Amino acid sequence: MELTPWSADRLELGEGARWAGDRLVLVDLLAGRLLETTGDAPAPLRELQRLDVPLGAVGPVTGRPGDWLAAAGTGVELLDASGRRTPIADLAGDGPEPARVNDAVADPHGRFWATTMTYAGIPGSSTLFRIEPGAPPVPAVTGLTIANGPAFDAAGTTMYLADTPRGWVDRFTVDPRTGALSGREPFLRLAPGQGAPDGMTVDAGGHLWVALWGGSAVRRYRPDGALDREIRLPAAQPTSVCLGGPGLRRLFITTARYALAPAGPLDGALFAVDVEVAGLPSAPAGAGFYTDGAASS
Repeated sequence: MELTPWSADRLELGEGARWAGDRLVLVDLLAGRLLETTGDAPAPLRELQRLDVPLGAVGPVTGRPGDWLAAAGTGVELLDASGRRTPIADLAGDGPEPARVNDAVADPHGRFWATTMTYAGIPGSSTLFRIEPGAPPVPAVTGLTIANGPAFDAAGTTMYLADTPRGWVDRFTVDPRTGALSGREPFLRLAPGQGAPDGMTVDAGGHLWVALWGGSAVRRYRPDGALDREIRLPAAQPTSVCLGGPGLRRLFITTARYALAPAGPLDGALFAVDVEVAGLPSAPAGAGFYTDGAASS
């Protein structure tokens, strides 16, 4: 299949594409909308929930189909299928500058990782947090500007994290038992004009797919950091990537119309294209986020 617009919808800030079971979920971030669609053929996006705060990304929860662990507003909360919201952790609500959560994902061991950012994009003010049931959130990486990702390999022992305005992607070693990070090393450094790394995903071959905000492209990088493939898009601001659909070999790409004046006809569209190497199943957050009850902070 050639690169195809997957619906007629155009989102202000499409983000957070995740393959959950047999469907694609994504968000319109600033509008607080949680959306889904089929992976088989283009179709209209269906709204699952609409929050009164920005919604950065969601992840499925073990044993709770239809429920989500979400990066929403200034923290993390559980969203159940009825629309009930249960706070888990506040991450960005008490700083001196207006801030929100940005991106989030569960790792293969059931931990949830979420990033924060200030609305002004102040250098050094963005943090990656590790969140586990019944424990205070841990600031795992600090001093970032706008953190995106993270993305994990199949074993959950390698993590990639982007700092979008700097054009950086760094790679970390993850302790599978504790979630502690070590061995930080530069993985990707993009020059001005190439676009900025935004959402990412690792495929079954251990290669990293990266959406390039402002670059009208997504790229696949080998584990040694060499560029393997680039897919050009008729949209200026790709935001996230996800492998799903038949055989997990359909690459879905969200884009944004945000701050484009004027926006083009396909800015804000969701795209899909088939690729050769399959993706990894979306890791769910651990069921302990329910059994341990409400918030830690």
